[in-house]
Amino acid sequence: MSKILVIGAAWVGDAVLSQPMLAALKQREAGAEIHVLAPPWTHGVLQRMPEVSQVLDSPFRHGELALGARRQLARQLKAAGYGQAVVLPNSFKSALVPWFAGIPRRTGYVGELRQWLLNDARPLDREGLPLMVERFAGLALPAGARLEKPVPRPRLVADLRGQAAALERLGLDLGRPVAVLCPGAEYGPAKRWPVRHFAAAARLLAAQGFQIWLLGSAKDRPVGETLVQEAGTPIRNLCGLTPLAEAVDLMAAARRVISNDSGLMHVAAALDRPLAAVFGSSSPRFTPPLSEQARVVSLNLPCSPCFKRECPLGHLRCLEDLAPETVMQAWKG
Repeated sequence: MSKILVIGAAWVGDAVLSQPMLAALKQREAGAEIHVLAPPWTHGVLQRMPEVSQVLDSPFRHGELALGARRQLARQLKAAGYGQAVVLPNSFKSALVPWFAGIPRRTGYVGELRQWLLNDARPLDREGLPLMVERFAGLALPAGARLEKPVPRPRLVADLRGQAAALERLGLDLGRPVAVLCPGAEYGPAKRWPVRHFAAAARLLAAQGFQIWLLGSAKDRPVGETLVQEAGTPIRNLCGLTPLAEAVDLMAAARRVISNDSGLMHVAAALDRPLAAVFGSSSPRFTPPLSEQARVVSLNLPCSPCFKRECPLGHLRCLEDLAPETVMQAWKG
């Protein structure tokens, strides 16, 4: 049985967007085992991809070279007998472990002076492959093959037993329809719809009979607490209370989702949940939510997208002026 090692993406949303590539690898080599070496914070979504046989922990901090540690990890992986490695990140250091491990075929895009680490280095056609999901999927093809479009949409498969266990542990139930709000965004404030707007949307959803859950990381918990206080309606702040795989399972129960441009936005899309995806400083042109039930909501101001962590003009009108009523219209389009 052949084994393929994938050096996974560094962010949750990018990990979700790699699923069509993983599915294509599995289809290309029936029976192949696909192992993904990835940062621990992305494991939860990888664990909800049937194509992935095993998730391996990449212990390196963002930007850390750690040559000795990478060489040691490569020695451990060499015994697995991988026939191919597919390197998703474009950095030099991400290609080191497959090279140190002596994996016979090392596939990835040319980038950051790493051609000598990859013996299946591909030129990246940025215009021909404008979407990240397309660029990832292209690496599953033989060299020189043309990618067929559209690429299948990313898909995650929730664990219903895990969902039931999470509901019991957290004292939740599905007696009323669920609306999930995702108020966080790791990148920075310029990606975050104001808390008062989320609170207003929560009140509107509650008036329609929805129970409201907040999902996010531990870093998002304070924002969630502020949202609960401002909303003045019953809300369960689950930020930081669920590992990512459990958050995927709970997200699968949602009838409505409002999310900033974040990893959880891509989770909701990959679960095909009715999604209002709020965009401010960023653009959906490269990493849009890929689902027929997803709607991008943006004011498309002349100053956006600026791709800044904080508004360079100091007003954040792209999000401040985006009214809750406008976002709520996403499900009527």
